[in-house]
Amino acid sequence: MLRIALTAAIALMATPLAAQQADPWQPRPYVQIEAPEWSRDAVLYQINTRQFTPEGTFAAAERELPRLKDLGVDILWLMPIHPIGEVNRKGTLGSPYSVQDYYAVNPEFGTEEDLKSFIDAAHEQGFHVILDLVANHTAWDNPLASQHPDWYEKTWDGHFRPTPWWDWSDIIDLDWSQPGVREHVGGAMEMWVRDFEVDGFRADVAGYVPVDFWETMRARLDAIRPVFMLGEVQQTSYHRAAFDATYAWDWHHTSKRIANGEADATGLFGYYAENESLWPREAMRMTYIENHDSNAWEGTIYENYGPALDAMTALSFTGEGLPLIHNGQEACNAKRLEFFEKDPIDWSQGEDCAYGDLLADLIAFRDANPALRNGAWGAVMSQVVNDRPQQLFGWVRQRDGNKVVGLFNLSGEPVEATLADGLAAGTYAEFQTGEVATLAQGDTVSLPAWGFRLLSSGGE
Repeated sequence: MLRIALTAAIALMATPLAAQQADPWQPRPYVQIEAPEWSRDAVLYQINTRQFTPEGTFAAAERELPRLKDLGVDILWLMPIHPIGEVNRKGTLGSPYSVQDYYAVNPEFGTEEDLKSFIDAAHEQGFHVILDLVANHTAWDNPLASQHPDWYEKTWDGHFRPTPWWDWSDIIDLDWSQPGVREHVGGAMEMWVRDFEVDGFRADVAGYVPVDFWETMRARLDAIRPVFMLGEVQQTSYHRAAFDATYAWDWHHTSKRIANGEADATGLFGYYAENESLWPREAMRMTYIENHDSNAWEGTIYENYGPALDAMTALSFTGEGLPLIHNGQEACNAKRLEFFEKDPIDWSQGEDCAYGDLLADLIAFRDANPALRNGAWGAVMSQVVNDRPQQLFGWVRQRDGNKVVGLFNLSGEPVEATLADGLAAGTYAEFQTGEVATLAQGDTVSLPAWGFRLLSSGGE
């Protein structure tokens, strides 16, 4: 035995290093997928087709594309486009997240040809389009329930069941241990990408579906065309080989707490520390002010943020994160949109909407400053240390000669804060005005309640 062990050891020593097992101390990349180049500086725009226009159709939404082009958004996220279940339906029209057929289009929104026309027109104007995919569950009257009842989760006494604990009575859960479920849903994803040239998906409750399914599908979809994947989940593991972007729920909830006086500016330290230390650099984390869920169930942008709205919006667009605009934000929508009924956005609200102008200006500012790109393609935030950290939240992002300074008074009182070091020192152009500004170590920065400054140098 000793002779055998010695022989094995000698053989290992004689083996070239490259042929031996990789150095266990050498860092290994975690993320195994490559985000499409067009997503790396993108801003998302969410469309609720039912409420987006008075008609509530793909054809009507197509006519709005030039306006969205002027706004400057890049990726259009269509809420679920499929027929909606009628059994146990909520409200008159039901929830778009109660899917009756993964392979069909909701006639309420138009035809397959109308959807294809929308996607083609969007591509012609430089957009990319992703569809909302509801993989976790289906409508009660999805044909799968009668054709393959074994594909569904059951209650203790053998009946179909909705997702437990939530009030989701209009849907029933699929059983993801069944290969047929995976093939059926995965086949639909491939069809929309292959036949309709969809550019990816936003995955509803992605964390309720096994991550290995998403990893399988990412590889299969990328073989058809490069896709962008946004998952409704907040876990690092979903970035390894499945999703480019996931939700930053912690950012959203913390920003609301600060806006409502339940926390001070240091409340964001935990989020950004974890973002830098725990999450892979490639991860795009969606730092959103509003989406369909928050608008319907939490409140409008004004209910949630009040006078802090502009500052928090500017932070969501310029700090590390992937920005989202929910349809109607640019029109200063001040209404909780009905979820199960027809409730068109009142676009006349936007006639004198300074907030809409702010959104457009922030997108233009991002486009002009490569340091603000998403994930690993932008710069890391470095803290601007000052003597009023409970109020003044400051950072610098700099990369390849481009430097951006963000100074935010995240409080309802004016602040005067002294900069502790020279990180932010330099000569810059002010956001929106372009006026020249200088900062130096020891300078005192004054900002009004909920005021902010964005300064840039070396941009495009």
